[in-house]
Amino acid sequence: MQVPLLDLTRQYKNLQEEMEREVLKVLSSGYYILGPQVTGFEEEMSAFTSAKYAIGLNSGTDALRMSLRAFDVGPGDEVITSSFSYFATCEVISELGAEPIFCDIEYDTFNIDPEDVKRKITDKTKAILPVHLFGQLCDMEAIMAIAREKEIPVIEDACQAIGARSAAGNAGAIGDTGTFSFFPSKNLGAAGDGGMLTTSNSDIVDLTKSLRMHGTITDRYRHEILGYNSRLDEIQAAVLRVKLRHLKEYIEQRREHAEFYKSQLSTIDGIEPAVETEGFYHTYHQYTVRIKNGKRDEVFDFLRKNDVGCAIYYKVPLHKQPVYGDSCGDIELPVCEKAAEEVLSLPVFPELTVDEREMVVETLHKAMK
Repeated sequence: MQVPLLDLTRQYKNLQEEMEREVLKVLSSGYYILGPQVTGFEEEMSAFTSAKYAIGLNSGTDALRMSLRAFDVGPGDEVITSSFSYFATCEVISELGAEPIFCDIEYDTFNIDPEDVKRKITDKTKAILPVHLFGQLCDMEAIMAIAREKEIPVIEDACQAIGARSAAGNAGAIGDTGTFSFFPSKNLGAAGDGGMLTTSNSDIVDLTKSLRMHGTITDRYRHEILGYNSRLDEIQAAVLRVKLRHLKEYIEQRREHAEFYKSQLSTIDGIEPAVETEGFYHTYHQYTVRIKNGKRDEVFDFLRKNDVGCAIYYKVPLHKQPVYGDSCGDIELPVCEKAAEEVLSLPVFPELTVDEREMVVETLHKAMK
């Protein structure tokens, strides 16, 4: 691709000396699992998010899984979540034997609609799991008000939203737990898999640390509960600590690209630029536009054929996924389903050049003629 959707090698080249120095320190130390790098990264993430505690894990999926375990989610329970997200969001709910209750989304933000959350609460609702999609927080003031009134815990899926904030607070520090992914393509990406659970509840910390070590608590050979092998390794923590020092700068570069796109794309008929809600700080994990009039797939093909990277997140809503078969019945989520037909994500990574983003806009102009 002449303009890639994402190029991780550019960031590596900028940080190569710093990253390699820290990785070599780990290799020479002989301490590779749950050592000082992980502890340091947990402390730095706690400070960054303003959550009291942060626990390093193998993946964002495991952070979701352990959050659900913390609230005893299991068979017969319902967990309310968005249908417009990556599959991991609902996968862990179903895996534990609970039922995901899918909500529709807000048109502008692609985030879960608090009014639909309120409508779908039942006596079986065990948790609410909002997804901060593409780098912008959900309306957490509304969601937390609903949850506190009903005494229902809130698990933030902040896997795409590190650094995002609003008047409600910082991503991962508003709900009862927050979950983060450090998959390489994320705004804070590891050199492999990694994840984190944040919370201000010390009981959840103790449980999560047990779960990540096969259910051990005081003795590594005494297993008190059924757990997992979900440890963040020292090399990944070292890489993430280097990148965390640059994260605010990287987010500002993404926001600069987003402002350029907004100013240029708002003049093209048939394209609706991404929206940043007033009072919210969007971190643009993805810059996602709407392509109107049924032209999304045509525009996607045109960009790809003209060497401009792009992607569709998400083409199939969760309630329409084949794995659920007929279990979702005749559920209708019209805003979500319309978004699945119109969304298109454009290159917005920090190292994107001025010439490259201008090429993206020029190619979109041609595609929409």
